[in-house]
Amino acid sequence: MQTERRTRLDPKERRAQLVALGVAFLAEHPVESLSIEYLSATAGVSRALLFHYFGSKTGMQREIVREARDSMLRATESGPGLDPQERIHATLSLIVDFVREHRGTFYSLVRGVASGAPEVREVIEEARAVQADRVIAAFIELGYADTPLLRAALRSWVAFTEDLLVRIAVETETPSSQIVTFLERSAQAVVSVVDDLASDSVQPRAPAPGVSG
Repeated sequence: MQTERRTRLDPKERRAQLVALGVAFLAEHPVESLSIEYLSATAGVSRALLFHYFGSKTGMQREIVREARDSMLRATESGPGLDPQERIHATLSLIVDFVREHRGTFYSLVRGVASGAPEVREVIEEARAVQADRVIAAFIELGYADTPLLRAALRSWVAFTEDLLVRIAVETETPSSQIVTFLERSAQAVVSVVDDLASDSVQPRAPAPGVSG
């Protein structure tokens, strides 16, 4: 009788396998419920091996969230050769498509991670910064001034976008085209308000009543 032999993986392959299993877990569960015990049992390896690769439960969760985040960022990066307006549209379309195809994972990333360890939350904050910088760069190319208010407003718009995507793209079947159009127009509205305020601030002030020129 032959005994089934477990395939031996080199350290890099084993680590990648463990991370992939963790990312798959995010599709159905929040990251904080992912334990060393669950992942070791699923992979058929010892708990000690997971501690060897990740150092701690938090380290394991951080690396799994990082891999899921990087996959999302790669999938939502628009291709080269697009003008700024086309790039904004393409980026938003890709984001909506990603959310629709990976609803559970997206929900776990933007909602589940919020209650996790600071090191894990930091990974998602980095993703928000990347997404914001993509949109900021496009609007600057369109001729809008690069100001602290513009950057703060669009970073806040990214947080608004995440919440809307959870409520609409994840939880309803609203047509993707409508979501993309709404997000495009909302970003443009935010930038237009910032631009109007900047224009107002450089207008000469009217003299105070009773003051002659």
